[in-house]
Amino acid sequence: MDLKLPEDLANLSELDEKSLLEVLTGRFTQNLIYTYIGDILVAINPFKYLSIYEKEVSERYKCHEKKSLPPHIFAVADRAYQSMLGRLATGPKNQCIVISGESGAGKTESTKLLLRHIMELCKANSQLEQQILQVNPLLEAFGNAQTVMNDNSSRFGKYIQLRFQNSSVKGAKINEYLLEKSRVVHQDEGEQNFHIFYFMLAGISTEDKEIYGLLDPTRYRYLNGRFGQEHMVQAWRVKYAEVCNAMDMVGFEEQEKVDMMTILAGILSLGNITFETTDSDALKVSEASRGWLKATAGQFGVQEEDLLKSLTCTTSVTRGEAIQRLHNQQQAEDARDSIAKVAYGRVFGWIVSKINELLAPKVDCDVELNEIGILDIFGFENFAVNRFEQLCINLANEQLQYFFNHHIFLMEQKEYKEEGITWETITYKDNKPILDLFLTKPIGILSLLDEQSAFPQATDRDFVDKLNSKFKTAPNFEVVRNHTPLFTIVHYAGKVQYNASGFLEKNRDTIPANIRELFINSVTPLLSVLFAATISRTGTLMPRKAKLQVADDNFNSTRKQSVGAQFKHSLAVLMEKMFAAGPHFVRCIKPNRSKQPDQLDSKLVMDQLRYNGLMETIRIRRDGFSWRPAFKEFCRQENMIFTQ
Repeated sequence: MDLKLPEDLANLSELDEKSLLEVLTGRFTQNLIYTYIGDILVAINPFKYLSIYEKEVSERYKCHEKKSLPPHIFAVADRAYQSMLGRLATGPKNQCIVISGESGAGKTESTKLLLRHIMELCKANSQLEQQILQVNPLLEAFGNAQTVMNDNSSRFGKYIQLRFQNSSVKGAKINEYLLEKSRVVHQDEGEQNFHIFYFMLAGISTEDKEIYGLLDPTRYRYLNGRFGQEHMVQAWRVKYAEVCNAMDMVGFEEQEKVDMMTILAGILSLGNITFETTDSDALKVSEASRGWLKATAGQFGVQEEDLLKSLTCTTSVTRGEAIQRLHNQQQAEDARDSIAKVAYGRVFGWIVSKINELLAPKVDCDVELNEIGILDIFGFENFAVNRFEQLCINLANEQLQYFFNHHIFLMEQKEYKEEGITWETITYKDNKPILDLFLTKPIGILSLLDEQSAFPQATDRDFVDKLNSKFKTAPNFEVVRNHTPLFTIVHYAGKVQYNASGFLEKNRDTIPANIRELFINSVTPLLSVLFAATISRTGTLMPRKAKLQVADDNFNSTRKQSVGAQFKHSLAVLMEKMFAAGPHFVRCIKPNRSKQPDQLDSKLVMDQLRYNGLMETIRIRRDGFSWRPAFKEFCRQENMIFTQ
């Protein structure tokens, strides 16, 4: 080991930003992308293939001693597994691995490597292990997309719970969070729709294209009329084969796969339906898109006239009387896009539910199972225009930063005090005031958003005015002048300006009763099941036995929780699980914005190190006691023998 490039930053003799950056840069130029801070792993995305993940490397990181091998993602997996088995230290049996970092820092790849190594460690039932490993390509296809920051960006969050009996894996469960459904109908410049649309159009046979009614990809408005160059199409073709193989491996039935592809084809056709007004100001489907209306109705398994009615008018019931209200052109386009977003969101939710059904542990209910959870959630985002999705994503990152601070700073120093260890308190940037700004009732941002969402006539501007009135003196809130629907939050990672346009609509996320009824009566079995399913408090489709639970006939959309409320509850449930587990942290760092190998932007890297609080982390790990072995492990490593 080069003493000037220590494997553990807690061993730095001089602790300042310059020294820290020099070590990380030096290690990065030698393809040493992993570095420890005590028991925390820092991982810099290399943006290229490295041979450090081969089978022989994996073998070395099985039941190894931390000091004996270089830092590695496999070492984190091994430590979590050994801790779960109670071999390393006292504490909770359940473990959680928290992978954090901004978009494009390598979180999703780290998740796959952790999963792979844990499956290597517990090899017993090869079929189940292979099924678990096939979950990732499936979720990536339906939940990831190309963005300006990342070619394979997770547009949802996931917490993978691996369930173990002793040392053998017995099952798994996926918890998904906040799929970015709006991407289905709109992508910013330089971005793409979800991967599955491109994989499907590139990989499906000519014969199946005719069966599903798929046409030239450049004709679809939801794909912005663009498709990939030949080398990309070839890569997508391979990916489509992988998705089909993953579905077979996990256990999807043939008819389910057919229904799924039919629904995806219907979503693409739906996006091409346009509207125009007649001379008498009545609304109709444009002549140019009559064919798309017919195609969509066929793919969705509904009558053309019924689909047209659901797009051009809304039916409500007042005092037992049905009242029909005609849409204007904008409302019809909104209804079209709403159907696309809901249909895609429910397909995704159903895939997760199906995976959980197939991978549920096959053991008696009284058998105690231990757990390793892996959290791969969207990184902190700050775009040119930040919408409702970015607000929720950044709230999740605030919650994770608080969890990190709690374990690394608060609990650590509390333990030293309880043990009577002389200690100079280390200060850190506490982000709890930002969480309070979002989550406090009744005047947190999410509560005020729900309050405004409950008023049908309220506007996004009204919501921002409410925020400005309530929080104008709050330290982490900044008012944006000029009467625009903008506001600024000072996050732990920096200032983000949000555009509130569309906030209320996205938070309500309601399905008009006539649209829901239309699709419940679809002759496409899967579509009917998806629109009849109930939604849990965390916003996911609720399974019951082997089928999705069907809602009762008295469904009332007013009882539905808002997206913000669902997300708030899902975060609370997630944090409860994580606080009850032994944590392991992987901090992913993005070396450059251009996604190029062998390039490190010092300012970009330093910014990430600062807002992640890594300087303070190094200080507490350097001056503290990061190694907490059980007595047996301590005796074994120090070659000591104790008599009873």
